[in-house]
Amino acid sequence: MVGIMSTIHTVEPRKVFHWFYEINQIPRCSGNEKRISDFLVDFAKERNLEVYQDDLYNVIIKKPATSGYENAPAVIIQGHSDMVCIKGEDSTHDFDTDPIEMIVEGDILRANNTTLGGDNGIAIAYGLAILDSDDLKHPAIELLVTTSEETGMDGAMALTDEHLNGKILLNIDSEEEGIFLVSCAGGANQIVTFPLKKEKRSGTGLEIKVSGLKGGHSGMEIIKQRANAIKLLARILDKCRDKVTLAKISGGTKHNAIPREAVVLAEDVSGTVRAIESLAKELKEEYRVEDKGLTITVREVGVEEAFLKQLSDDIIDFLMMTPDGVQYMSKDIEGLVQTSVNNAVVEEKEGQLVITISLRSSSRSSLRELLNRVALIAKRTNGIAEENSSYPAWEYDDKSEIRKIAVRVFEELFGKKAEVNAIHAGLECGVLKKILPDTDMISFGPNIYDAHTEKEHLSISSVGRTWTFLIRLLEEIK
Repeated sequence: MVGIMSTIHTVEPRKVFHWFYEINQIPRCSGNEKRISDFLVDFAKERNLEVYQDDLYNVIIKKPATSGYENAPAVIIQGHSDMVCIKGEDSTHDFDTDPIEMIVEGDILRANNTTLGGDNGIAIAYGLAILDSDDLKHPAIELLVTTSEETGMDGAMALTDEHLNGKILLNIDSEEEGIFLVSCAGGANQIVTFPLKKEKRSGTGLEIKVSGLKGGHSGMEIIKQRANAIKLLARILDKCRDKVTLAKISGGTKHNAIPREAVVLAEDVSGTVRAIESLAKELKEEYRVEDKGLTITVREVGVEEAFLKQLSDDIIDFLMMTPDGVQYMSKDIEGLVQTSVNNAVVEEKEGQLVITISLRSSSRSSLRELLNRVALIAKRTNGIAEENSSYPAWEYDDKSEIRKIAVRVFEELFGKKAEVNAIHAGLECGVLKKILPDTDMISFGPNIYDAHTEKEHLSISSVGRTWTFLIRLLEEIK
């Protein structure tokens, strides 16, 4: 039972939450994973477990089978060490140095106005709890912890099968208890750049800011049709295009997060404010259900330089024409998004305006269509498009034995049927299946809410039930 005065050190399962606490003491934003990787290596060496660490800080820790399981297929327990680092506007948290401050509220574990790191620290916590236990029954275990999953699955992409022998892989990177994922979307980013051409200007301009949006994971939440701050800003600029020239524009933070804020600095011309305020009312009404916190503010600021008018118009055209949100629904699985686009980030970098468009699809041809469409729009607006961070889809295996075992174990434990489904997000299973084509895979996890936002939280009781399920599942693999 989770009490009002509980802390992470007293809630069950204590073994799991002990290691989750230890993991969250180590800063581990994507690209800053050496410390957590070294921590895992030290963990293994202290327990005389076989361990491998590669140049990208992926870690594999091996534990022999327990008595009676020597002939069972080895099981890979897999998760990633990095986390999406997002904080609220008033947070002073430093993700490079500060541990995650965790708060228990009844059945909820959350962070103090930052992402929690449940995605995917909870998988590592489960793995370490198994490796650290001497009273569990299980086949040979290979804990695989990959790096930079959130920014393109770079760690998984670099893996080989040299140190992996497992014939079953349990990916614990899903966020809904009782739903077993057996397929996932592939995807890629389209990076569009506009060389910045500016001229000196002096006088008063307008700072237009879109904020207060829910945002969220661009795969999991895209179906909820939440507002995209960059696209809303584009609509405002389009309405005022004859009266404004861009001086500065930015929005979004991560390629896999729906942008919650965007800011533009534009020349102030008579009537612009009234036009913006009029459209703002319409947008607030349009998104009153999914994003009732939408706020559009305008204030006067000084302007010293502005983009050339043609460049300003090209950028507005590009942002208006690029597709965004759900494009196609699956024809095979009811309610599943097949193809989507997220206008993710706009930023000035090294003399260029860089726009990151994130695309996902379970259909290779559909993904190619959207990539080509964005590239064509970039060409027509004098931008340069370049694809990167592509990752493969994970295709459904109708002969999967681990799926059958997992479904049976879940029903035996909890008296209800599990849901077998696919996901419109990238899972490392797609990459790992290329490396380990004969390995049977499934993905599951406890309930995690509002991932990739500062409101991320998880259900403590769900973590416990998933732990019970995981232990029983390992016992049943013989």
